[in-house]
Amino acid sequence: MHDNINFPHLGIHLEHVGKSVTVFGFEIAYYGIIIGCAILIGFLIATAEAKRTRQNPENYLDMGMIGVICGIAGARIYYVAFSWDMYKDNLLDILNLREGGLAIYGGVIGAVITVLVYARAKRLNAPQIFDTVAMALLNGQMLGRWGNFFNREAFGGYTDSLFAMQIPFDVVRTGDMTKTMQEHIKVLDGIDYIQVHPTFLYESLWCCILLIFLFLYRKHKKYEGELFLIYLFGYGLGRVWIEGLRTDQLLIPGLGFPVSQLLAGIIVVVAGGMLVFLRKNHKKAPFIKSDKKYEPMPEKLSGKKRPKAKDRLFK
Repeated sequence: MHDNINFPHLGIHLEHVGKSVTVFGFEIAYYGIIIGCAILIGFLIATAEAKRTRQNPENYLDMGMIGVICGIAGARIYYVAFSWDMYKDNLLDILNLREGGLAIYGGVIGAVITVLVYARAKRLNAPQIFDTVAMALLNGQMLGRWGNFFNREAFGGYTDSLFAMQIPFDVVRTGDMTKTMQEHIKVLDGIDYIQVHPTFLYESLWCCILLIFLFLYRKHKKYEGELFLIYLFGYGLGRVWIEGLRTDQLLIPGLGFPVSQLLAGIIVVVAGGMLVFLRKNHKKAPFIKSDKKYEPMPEKLSGKKRPKAKDRLFK
């Protein structure tokens, strides 16, 4: 197999792009390394945002550990459910994550369930939690897509556009190939390449733009939950058109329609409608009201006088 990846119109030619690195005799997939780094940075983003909004960051450490497990499980279940033909004859392959096979929407669903259950158990404000983790989720999606780059997956159909990416023919899964790709094979130095849309790159850049927007807008939000709704609307909007380019779509059984594209479209409509409605009516819904005054610390704590402002944990 060959391991070169080219972006010919950008003048980028990458040689020996492997899928893993060996450390002390153990082979570690780049996909896993990237996901691990994305999770760690996500923790830092969420806890920093919790401190900024005077929440207890320890809640996010506890919730994050549960959410990571549920998110990965949800991402895998979603992928396997709509790729059942690949796993039905060898169920043990379901546990093999080294070759990829995580669906982002499944991970988001797992994370949402975690937040709802945790918030209810701890009597916390779920919309506020969703806002706090919105940027962490976007960061994970932005970085996680580069795992697809190393795995040579999640690409689109043939293109000769500026961002066209060339991948060796012999490293591509047969199911991801299209007739148009095969008709436009490029031969370079005796190696056959397909030339495709780098949809992983499109989605990563889209998430980066949305992440910057949320970072700039967060101090101007009108109510709790607004940032998360913007995240859902913005990400769904990008996913609708990006998913339409991909050749490895997860299809609804019997219908043959891309399930993630359908789900993204529904989310855009629902989240967009809620954004418009709550923009005018959020003051009538106290559970999402943005409380910037915060409750004062009681005068007596275990028989002691109220501490000075500089001695409080959350100022």
